[in-house]
Amino acid sequence: MSRKGFEVRLGNAMRSRSHRTVQEVSAGDVAGDGMTRQSSWVNLPPELLREVLVRVEASEEAWLERKHVVACAGVCRSWREIMKEIVKTPEKSGLLTFPISLKQPGPRDFLIQCFIKRNRVAQTYRLYLGLTQALTDDGKFLLAARKCRRPTYTDYLISLDADDMSKGSSTYIGKLRSNFLGTKFTVYDGQLHAGAVISKSRSSRLVSSKQVSPRVPAGNYPVAHVSYELNVLGSRGPRRMQCTMDMIPASAIEPGGVAPTYTEFPLSSFDSIPSIPFFRSKSSHTENCSGPLSGQKDELLMLKNKAPRWHEQLQCWCLNFRGRVTVASVKNFQLVASSENGQPGPGNEKVILQFGKVEKDLFTMDYGYPISAFQAFAICLSSFDTKIACE
Repeated sequence: MSRKGFEVRLGNAMRSRSHRTVQEVSAGDVAGDGMTRQSSWVNLPPELLREVLVRVEASEEAWLERKHVVACAGVCRSWREIMKEIVKTPEKSGLLTFPISLKQPGPRDFLIQCFIKRNRVAQTYRLYLGLTQALTDDGKFLLAARKCRRPTYTDYLISLDADDMSKGSSTYIGKLRSNFLGTKFTVYDGQLHAGAVISKSRSSRLVSSKQVSPRVPAGNYPVAHVSYELNVLGSRGPRRMQCTMDMIPASAIEPGGVAPTYTEFPLSSFDSIPSIPFFRSKSSHTENCSGPLSGQKDELLMLKNKAPRWHEQLQCWCLNFRGRVTVASVKNFQLVASSENGQPGPGNEKVILQFGKVEKDLFTMDYGYPISAFQAFAICLSSFDTKIACE
């Protein structure tokens, strides 16, 4: 090789090396600017940051403004940790802010007003939080369910995503399963919680490994049982139903009683619900539910439908839904706590869950302590199912 050719190649190599160096420096400057911008949020004085977030949370008492609280929680980790401490559970605040709120008990002093829209063609059901007293608004979407018929049973798959209600989805949170006659139902939770007993079924082995956290075994965990009384004589009248809450003690409805409360939502993919971020709690990673059933046995809470009265003038069975139900239907019901002998006691007439029809495919669902929105939705889905031996 000639000296001239060597010099030309060497010059090109030097220029390429210097060009790469400039590019690396520029990239480093960009990364540094990003870190600087992030640290400007992270390094805010904790006292000032907490005061700002407390005011934001206190000023947004209802959706749609509630989305600002969620937006603050998504800024960075320090903001998320503070918002996790500020935002209270539905039991204390009466607000449904994050997905984990759907697994937590409702408020003690009033019922959270929701409504369900049914799609007969697609056999889907969507649960919305009522934003106003009128049922004409769109509401805040909470949960969706899809009916899946099988030869000997029917499943209602419940999901956080209205567009993906498959059991292998990361947004799948549970299901309702009925027997062939539609008289007995079991509510299954898709996530493990303290005191849960896994149900050994074929469907539990088909769950995708992406559905739950790798540290949590996939499966079905029964949390409630719903049964409808057989109508052997075919007499006309309201349905009779009873619910056994497997994870709620009977003492929860007493003054000072406590119901188990979810503190962690073990979804493996948080990107599937970017608009509603969710928080991990400071509790142990092996438990995501706290309550009296975590370490001791107790009598289970049993609910029964409130007996309606016969209205002579209207010639129909009536219940006082306080204006929330406008269409007579065999599906309408109110659940109250049962006494030990299986009959509603005079002191336990407080309505915990009520469900009723207002239009052809529109129903109201109001629930309160000690059941959650997920449990209430699953129980109401049982009323939609065909009951061969009950009517």
